[in-house]
Amino acid sequence: MVIMAAGKGTRMKSDLAKVLHPLCGRPMIDYVLETARLLRPAKVALIVGHQADAVRRATACFSDDLSLSYALQSPQLGTGHAVMQAESSLREFDGDVLVLSGDAPLVTVETLNRLLELHRRQAAVATVLTALVDNPTGYGRVIRSKDGTAIVKMVEQKDASPDELAVKEINSGIYVFRKQALFDALKRITNQNAQQEYYLPDVFNIFFAEAKPVAALVAESFDEIRGVNTPEQLAEAEAILNRRMNS
Repeated sequence: MVIMAAGKGTRMKSDLAKVLHPLCGRPMIDYVLETARLLRPAKVALIVGHQADAVRRATACFSDDLSLSYALQSPQLGTGHAVMQAESSLREFDGDVLVLSGDAPLVTVETLNRLLELHRRQAAVATVLTALVDNPTGYGRVIRSKDGTAIVKMVEQKDASPDELAVKEINSGIYVFRKQALFDALKRITNQNAQQEYYLPDVFNIFFAEAKPVAALVAESFDEIRGVNTPEQLAEAEAILNRRMNS
């Protein structure tokens, strides 16, 4: 498993690393790590970057339960670049790699188990968790074939055409990959895009070009894959967690 927690979180309007912002009294990253623990992964690589030492200290309590190791991303050159940093941590591991985001604290164990099950049932090289939303602004888009049965492209918002921007199926940033296929493809992605970053979703476009099997699971609720990038989104996540705890 790889958990991305390197980002600065500029839009949070705070010097505090994004994943350390408190959510219902605990650092946001705690919720992702608690979910990871319930999945009982063989190994977890936590990608740190901004305020790396503070993130290490805040997450050290999970080290034993999760066989947790840390990989430093410096500088931060995109999500694909982040996962590249985990390769040495996973050198002795051979299996499926679940990729989670430290700023997406609401995803449930049940949904992740469904994602893993679909990935294995379809013998996919890569599987993405998606969602259908009325306002997809800010998220990468998942482009399907005309009959809607197969994914044919993944595109970030800043690189999307007007037609692609109209698509309401979004990429959650949560994935499962076959380990070797993932790291082989990461070596071939480029930063020739609007943000000059190495995008993790670009590995899907490599798989599409090579006709390798790719799968997608549509989340039952957008709430599960909400990313937290602003104080307003943090407040929304807190309201959702409070409703869950009180239901």
